[in-house]
Amino acid sequence: MSTHFFADTSVLLGRSMRHIFRSVDTIITTAITPIALMLLFVYVFGGAIRTDTENYVNYLLPGIMLIAIASGIAYTAVRLFTDMQSGIFERFQSMPIARSSVLWAHVLTSLVANGLSLVIIVGVALLMGFRTSASVLDWLSVAGILALFTLALTWIAIIAGLSAKSVDGAGGFSYPLIFLPFISSAFVPTETMPGPVRWFAENQPVTSIVNTIQDLFAQRPVGGDIWVALAWCLGILVISYAFATAAYKRQIA
Repeated sequence: MSTHFFADTSVLLGRSMRHIFRSVDTIITTAITPIALMLLFVYVFGGAIRTDTENYVNYLLPGIMLIAIASGIAYTAVRLFTDMQSGIFERFQSMPIARSSVLWAHVLTSLVANGLSLVIIVGVALLMGFRTSASVLDWLSVAGILALFTLALTWIAIIAGLSAKSVDGAGGFSYPLIFLPFISSAFVPTETMPGPVRWFAENQPVTSIVNTIQDLFAQRPVGGDIWVALAWCLGILVISYAFATAAYKRQIA
């Protein structure tokens, strides 16, 4: 790795962030659909859904945040695909910069952009009545889990951006990820689901992450869910990082 890795990554991150702030509508668009879902489920379906919270938005918010992240990483894949098609990768290869800094700049941009979208969503949730007794440490734990989840999914987006043949293909991979929270504990308790669906919901990564965040917001004992959530996130991160770096090496070979 180049000794200039951090400086190179910082410069390329600044380039990506300038693109983000020149088109703030990307961040707003990423937040709009999750906010619309939150409004729909709280004000239309919320009265018919029984949970252990007084306000359904308290139960719903963690799942909405995961949907926002799954939606936001699609833009990472599209930005990377666009860079590849523009020929800028070839120009970077002719410059004395760390090769991995190109990917890490996109990854860090994803973390920042998704973080901003989540801030907007939490702000709307507060207006809708979301309340929590979570401490600063609890909030930091929530932020850490969401950042790790974003990081893991972003490296999947990197694979899609490097491998796609079209812009639609680059962004389309995220649709199954966006749908995954709907078959989890994000909207209703898994106990209400029929057998096979319940088994899937209880053994997929989103449920453990949602349960952990719900417990942190409610200041309940977290239990084993947090370790399952961390194991899923770290496992996905390691595997997707390995495949993404391999795909990148093939592209620049």
